[in-house]
Amino acid sequence: MAKITILGCGYGTALGVLYTKYGHEVTTWTKFEEEAETLRREREHKRLLPGVKLPDELAVTTDPKCVSGADVVVVCIPSKFYHEAICAVKPYIDRKTVLVNASKGFEEVTGKRLSEFIRAELPSNPVAVITGPCHAEEIARFMPTTEVCAAYERETAEYLQKTLSNECYRIYLNDDIIGCELGGVLKNPIALSCGIARGMGLGDNTIAAIMTRGMTEITRLGVSFGANWKTFTGMAGIGDLIVTCTSEHSRNYRAGVLIGKGVPAAEAVAKVGTVEGYTNAKTAYRLALDHNVDTPIIEQVVRVCYEGADPKTSIGALMGRASKHERETFWTD
Repeated sequence: MAKITILGCGYGTALGVLYTKYGHEVTTWTKFEEEAETLRREREHKRLLPGVKLPDELAVTTDPKCVSGADVVVVCIPSKFYHEAICAVKPYIDRKTVLVNASKGFEEVTGKRLSEFIRAELPSNPVAVITGPCHAEEIARFMPTTEVCAAYERETAEYLQKTLSNECYRIYLNDDIIGCELGGVLKNPIALSCGIARGMGLGDNTIAAIMTRGMTEITRLGVSFGANWKTFTGMAGIGDLIVTCTSEHSRNYRAGVLIGKGVPAAEAVAKVGTVEGYTNAKTAYRLALDHNVDTPIIEQVVRVCYEGADPKTSIGALMGRASKHERETFWTD
């Protein structure tokens, strides 16, 4: 069994419930004393995980020294607060501790993948990514879930697979950390666009088209960064895309529905909470432009969310694009 510290008490609370059930010594960390005190007192995250009792063994703290002596530190912090959180705990992390990014976004200032940012800040530590189709609401209720783990060193990924897998949480390995991480990030603006379409009253045909062509955009951009296109056919790609684009658990999807019904984007996000597709759409589009990669769906998400474009106009812009061949030229091996 491992000593695990989880940074973040949103999705991190769900992981804490899971890991504690299977015998690990787990501490969750938040910078908010009021949140920590509420979780300690009520033993329930009533907003995110209503009805899920937190195990008595699951500790909650605001002390950044909680990472000291941990075998594994799992980072579940929204991307816009990532820099602050890592810097807060950085002085107390042991060099042997395995650092795991479980968040799905870009570091806001640098535009780096989050594992890249961790590695830059803590270059002596082993670093990994765990990602895939998972909702906190189901993780905390022990519903069968599969994810994928990729790391900069193979032995790190194998250690995490062996340590964290259990009868309701199965981890696969992948040697493509770039693809795994980008799959988890780039599906968010696609899910936001699916929600927008649904909020507009559009049907399953439209949602299927957005998901399918969205996966093409994810793959194009991922490959331009050095990812293996095959990664996007697995847990980090199509698996995560499906669950995020179709479920009411998905904050990206729910925010999109509100936007499609006419709620201004910033207001919709404020109603839902953390919406990584909104936060990271501009970064994704900027990176696409920098790499000369065509991402028309992500482009329209940016126009709707940040430039006030009418979603009906955006649908028309997508449907009116020049005709082309479906299959991409890099799908050759």
